[in-house]
Amino acid sequence: MLAPGVQAQNNLPTLGDSVSEDFGLATERQLGDAIMRDIRRDPDYLDDPILLEYLQSLWQPLLAAARVRGDLGEDLSERFPYQPFLVKDPSVNAFALPGGYMGVHLGLMAITQTRDELASVLAHEMTHINQRHIARGFANSRQQSLIGIATTILGVIAATQSGGGDAAGALITSGQAVGIQGQLNFSRDMEREADRIGASVMASAGFDPSGMASMFERLQKASRLNDSGNFPYLRSHPLTTARIGEARARLEAGETASAPVPPAAVSGSIATPLEHTAAQARARVLMDARVEALQRWQRLGGQSPSADATRTDQFADAYSSALASSLLRDWSQADASIKKALDLALGSAAPKAPPDSDAKLPADRRAVRAVLLLAAESQLQRGDALRAQATLARLTPPSAGSQAASAVIMSRPVLLLAAQTALALNTSKDDESLRNISEQLQTWVARYPSDSEAWAMLGRVSAQFGWGLRSLRAEAESHYARGDLRGAIDRLRAGQNLARSNPAMADFVESSVIDSRLRVIEARRKQLLTEQLGYQ
Repeated sequence: MLAPGVQAQNNLPTLGDSVSEDFGLATERQLGDAIMRDIRRDPDYLDDPILLEYLQSLWQPLLAAARVRGDLGEDLSERFPYQPFLVKDPSVNAFALPGGYMGVHLGLMAITQTRDELASVLAHEMTHINQRHIARGFANSRQQSLIGIATTILGVIAATQSGGGDAAGALITSGQAVGIQGQLNFSRDMEREADRIGASVMASAGFDPSGMASMFERLQKASRLNDSGNFPYLRSHPLTTARIGEARARLEAGETASAPVPPAAVSGSIATPLEHTAAQARARVLMDARVEALQRWQRLGGQSPSADATRTDQFADAYSSALASSLLRDWSQADASIKKALDLALGSAAPKAPPDSDAKLPADRRAVRAVLLLAAESQLQRGDALRAQATLARLTPPSAGSQAASAVIMSRPVLLLAAQTALALNTSKDDESLRNISEQLQTWVARYPSDSEAWAMLGRVSAQFGWGLRSLRAEAESHYARGDLRGAIDRLRAGQNLARSNPAMADFVESSVIDSRLRVIEARRKQLLTEQLGYQ
């Protein structure tokens, strides 16, 4: 009975009509950037390189599949950053923002049991962006300023997270706030379109589209058992029995299995089940930093597993205990739990196979890598840079040449951990490894100029070499990437003063870059101030 409804066309305006023209790509990107400047300054904004890398391992195949399928055109791909980010919040939520940004709460990552469930949420939210649902909702509000709309969206997000508290509600000051909040809640047609296209993108990217139906069911069941306002995703994306049924009907009808994308067209590799377990465990520990919560996770490492505990269960407990112990600075328990997690990832400590089976549990290399990253992170936290250096070396194949080693370090978490290790060892500026890290950081920020943490690390490494101008410029770019334009201008002016005070030591190229960037950022800050004052 549900199949005809699944195949029906949604009554949505087309992307080329006057609705989308009223709220163009440049306007949408400008609005998204304005919102992200505030979000990046929020204490709950989380730049965790390890979790973000895992999130990208799911996001990039979906993005590549959407491009090949034609769901993501060149205009959007070129203008929007398509950047997911993390929110340190235990509530189950994810949301698309104007301009290609998407937020994921740690609480949502913690509740997903498989990579396919998490990928279903990412594919759904990506479809909202690709189909420009936000622009369609705001097209009739073009009379209102972008600053006003951005403030209202931030207020709605805060109100959703807090359950509608007075402090969050105070942010919604516009007279049109009620109408805009209604526009933020996507219509039923938009939700159905995001479900339908998102499931197809999942299948094309190599994920199991049944993850969408199972995620719906998990959310519905969890919200029934705990109706305490911890599921804001269900308030902005209301689930119905019909919607879950449509997801199941699509699978039975085989709709999501059609028009697969060749594997070569999809960039990135699909995460393994145990790697997802590591990300899930990391999210559930980081989302609540209270000592009593960390102690609860830490105790899992000292408990004997139950008779029916699977390899996945034991691995999750060991990883959680290791991370919590590191945050509590209990290094002996951290090391014990790291060893247990590593053995489980290698298959040497996993539950035995049935007596009548000769099968052995294989090693999960991606899970091993996740544990080694945690180990290096823990060793740096306790000041043991030599052990961290040895641990990071295990991520490079023994037979790898310099080119292969460089490719491994170009992973963002490995690169940042390697830079921290070199700095902690007080490596001299003549050291080849530090120079290699400096070059890789330069390459990285050239490719990803909005990576504030990488810019900050480049500033520290440049200072170690005695490159004052490069260090100040990198610090400025780090501030700018975080949306702190005043801080960026301050660092660039400090660079100008340094160059003027010692012309003989000044780097002409770097001085020219600083002068140019200062003019651009000052003009940008003036423009933003004019907009804010003009719309008050």
